[in-house]
Amino acid sequence: MVKDLDIVVYGATGFTGRLCVDYLTQYEGNIKWAIAGRNGDKLAEVNQATSADVEIIIADADDETALQALAARTKVVLSTAGPFHRYGSHLVAACVSKSSHYVDITGENFWVKGLIEKHHEEAARKGVRIIPSCGFDSIPSDLGSFFAIKKAGQPIKRVESFHSYRGDASGGTLETIFSMPDLNLGDDLTNPFLLNPTDTTTPEMEKQSGDIFAIAAKSEIDGYGAPFIMASANTRVVRRSAALWAQNQDPYGPDFVYQEFAFHPTRWRALKGLMGMAAIGMVLFTPLRKLVRPLLKQPGEGPSEAERNAGWFDCKFILETQSGVKMVSAIRGDGDPGYKVTSKLVSECALCLLEDSDALPGGRTYGGVLTSASGLGMALVERLSQVGIEFDAPRVA
Repeated sequence: MVKDLDIVVYGATGFTGRLCVDYLTQYEGNIKWAIAGRNGDKLAEVNQATSADVEIIIADADDETALQALAARTKVVLSTAGPFHRYGSHLVAACVSKSSHYVDITGENFWVKGLIEKHHEEAARKGVRIIPSCGFDSIPSDLGSFFAIKKAGQPIKRVESFHSYRGDASGGTLETIFSMPDLNLGDDLTNPFLLNPTDTTTPEMEKQSGDIFAIAAKSEIDGYGAPFIMASANTRVVRRSAALWAQNQDPYGPDFVYQEFAFHPTRWRALKGLMGMAAIGMVLFTPLRKLVRPLLKQPGEGPSEAERNAGWFDCKFILETQSGVKMVSAIRGDGDPGYKVTSKLVSECALCLLEDSDALPGGRTYGGVLTSASGLGMALVERLSQVGIEFDAPRVA
């Protein structure tokens, strides 16, 4: 199968999609790429506004024939078209069918679970890497914990992460969050091992991996942990990474446990964060969400360039070794995490699949519905380190 394109950005007319187009336009490597979506006029506007001057491919998310033709031409698909449970399923199916690697920025684990059930075996057999959740959901958590564990150089029994950031949720992320209560997801919302392969947990892991809704003092990082709004998405991804690495004979550690928090410098700030989470829950799971949703950003809307540049994120990790030693690591970067950072992360993931195939975990023939840590690993760490994402190696607390 001859592929004449390296990367196709699908959903290029959305706010984050445009930022990915900007990013690739400024990339100095020699790649041939295109932009895609359902509206040719809007795609032409993106081409002109970003000076990308690349090919336009028209493919509606429900047009399976067009999506198959798109995937047949490209080595990698980068999708920002969410909510992904509405617009992503046929595209992923086309990528698996036509042996194209795939990355996106979803935080919709229930949808990823369906991808695993439908496509993991075929993608693994073909050596196709389908890697969802390559934005702020969930690379800081997933790749940051992976990096810390590998650099620690010994089995780790527990990792806790603590997130702080400046920036707003994107309109697309808000659309996803507000749509979830209408989906009747049942146990998919609360299952801590939703994305794990079967038979990859132990009773000890199950006992310690429930979602946390409390405040905890953490002297190792001089602060407090409180519930984090993205933890229910990120923790499932990290646990899948740990399980996939264990299947490849390189486990994080026996009975590995991962938990995630928001970081607060004081107990009072942590308490306010807890109350804020309770308020969000009251809005989302009551009729209030119908009143609140129109007041917030809509898909395609986002902050100014100055606001994007003023943002940042910082994620601290506390690692506990099998012998009980505590270690601290971190990952951080500048830019609004929901927009500037996310577009950088997912674009570098696509470039990593394209340009670093010999350095990827598992070798050229490894595939499946993977994660950033299991599908890209240290090759992605090296790329991100060169574009302003900082990784702190673990040190004894």
